[in-house]
Amino acid sequence: MEERKNESVLSRFIKGVVIALGFILPGVSGGVLAAILGIYERMLRFMAHLTKNFKENLLFFLPVGIGGIVGIGLLSKPLEWLLQNYQIIVLWGFAGAIVGTLPALAKEATVKSKRTKGDVCWFFGTMIIGFLFLYFMGDILGTIPANFLGFVLAGGLIALGVLVPGLSPSNLLLVLGLYDPMLKGFKSFDMIGVFLPIAIGGLAVMLLFSKLMEWLLAHFHSKVYHFILGIVVASTVLIVIPPVADYTGFTWLTAVIGLILFGLGLWLGLWMSKLEDKYK
Repeated sequence: MEERKNESVLSRFIKGVVIALGFILPGVSGGVLAAILGIYERMLRFMAHLTKNFKENLLFFLPVGIGGIVGIGLLSKPLEWLLQNYQIIVLWGFAGAIVGTLPALAKEATVKSKRTKGDVCWFFGTMIIGFLFLYFMGDILGTIPANFLGFVLAGGLIALGVLVPGLSPSNLLLVLGLYDPMLKGFKSFDMIGVFLPIAIGGLAVMLLFSKLMEWLLAHFHSKVYHFILGIVVASTVLIVIPPVADYTGFTWLTAVIGLILFGLGLWLGLWMSKLEDKYK
């Protein structure tokens, strides 16, 4: 029994490391990863009803949280290097992984009700409007100073990326000019200047919006997931086109390697999606 318990703790720690990818990888949603790994709904219930089974839930999610912090610290440095030196092929690899998760999200959208014409219209509307908003968000909102309050906002966006599967906070942070400073802070484990304000903003948003998200999923499950699908498609396209992707010095070799990594990412996304049935 003790061995199984240890395995369970290790499994949750690894899930935390994986979910950390959703905090720092452009186009990847921590909420999608949490859903695929089977802990999204329990996390949502915990945040929406904080005092209910508090000790049990706290002990369950503690290894996930520790794994998330470790994952952010360990992955930030190599990610920064990869994006600086091999941005295009890395982004296409990310895009493939995201596309691989789409079948699982499409399946989840019809778990409680059949897909309707309204759902399809909702999907296309969300995709088009979401793409236009994200693409022009820098012109609309401008850049945000990389200070304490700026990172509180970053934490709030990261929390939204967990609460709303499919929403990629890294995409939004890239446009707002907070992504690179955040990555540098993660890499250096800047607990006061970066981790603390992000934790404050994230916790505040989780507590404020978790009940709303739980209610929306209970009453508009299909619409929520078709909204998510639209945002996922829009943000995936966004990370492989300028201004997020810089094609300066692009060659045929880059194109071939990018397509190979897209295929590998697609396979990885499909494989991760299969874990949903196992862990749910």
